[in-house]
Amino acid sequence: MVSTVGLVGIVVLVVVHTALAAVVTRLCRNRLDTAWGGAIYAALGGGFVLFASTLVLSGIFGIGGDLGSRYATVLVVIAAPLVLGITVDYFWMPSPEEVDLPESLDS
Repeated sequence: MVSTVGLVGIVVLVVVHTALAAVVTRLCRNRLDTAWGGAIYAALGGGFVLFASTLVLSGIFGIGGDLGSRYATVLVVIAAPLVLGITVDYFWMPSPEEVDLPESLDS
């Protein structure tokens, strides 16, 4: 059973991971010009970033609680925020082609 402090830690992990997944997805969409490259890189690269972040935040800093099994932890702390972050970027953020960027300072 998860305590109140553990539940708050899990919510913090989910919120941080959702924001991190949205940023990684946006970075992939801005840098890659292919149709499937951005999606594949966001899923694989984003999953790896969230896995490493989980190891650091819950291992070193002790944020989060015991969910009872590895599968529940992966589902709640990695898979759900990854899907939410990708959804936020694809459906609520403007497409990278629609955003006007400033001119480079090098030219």
